[in-house]
Amino acid sequence: MTGPELKQLRADLSDVLDRKLTAADMAKLCGLPEKGGGDTIRRWEVSGPTPEATKVLRVLAMASERYPILEKFDIFDRHDVREEDRPAKRAAFREQMRNEARRRLG
Repeated sequence: MTGPELKQLRADLSDVLDRKLTAADMAKLCGLPEKGGGDTIRRWEVSGPTPEATKVLRVLAMASERYPILEKFDIFDRHDVREEDRPAKRAAFREQMRNEARRRLG
């Protein structure tokens, strides 16, 4: 993930969470320390996050329809899930991700 991609992710998450996320909010979502976490996010929005942080950010990104559901989370395309049920199950999963983000933000 590049810096501009992280910046876009913050904007996309702001849209789906119906609130403008600050760098400190993103730091909280990533589990960074409160002190200095926002500065770390702002640096990453220029230089790109660490590989470890990128993994966390890709999971957070699933809250938005603009990003794919990662393969290890995609239980919706299995043979035991009816095709007509898959869109609703994907939407419910994304809403669950949004609720988790809201919970983390307090």
